[in-house]
Amino acid sequence: MPWVWLIVGGLFEVGFTTSLRFVDGFRNVPWTLAFLASVAVSMGLLEVASRSIPMGTAYAVWGSIGAVGTVLVGILWFQEPSSTIRILLILGIVAAIAALKLTA
Repeated sequence: MPWVWLIVGGLFEVGFTTSLRFVDGFRNVPWTLAFLASVAVSMGLLEVASRSIPMGTAYAVWGSIGAVGTVLVGILWFQEPSSTIRILLILGIVAAIAALKLTA
């Protein structure tokens, strides 16, 4: 179950980075609330997962899920570049996450 919490926490990290795009200096209240809620849930789930998963592994996986997810959101919804090298690097991050899971 800790891995499930860690993955969900990583997905909420994607939520807070995406929300951050719209907070407008924290003047946009709905997006600011979404950002704050996502940060709280994401960090809370990281803390819960790290009770059973080594902190270094948990943080690396959590951050990587957030990074890959944020890049994918950027490509799919915000027309950010999707070059071959970018996709290959994302796949490298995913491979590193899988390797960390196998060693934990």
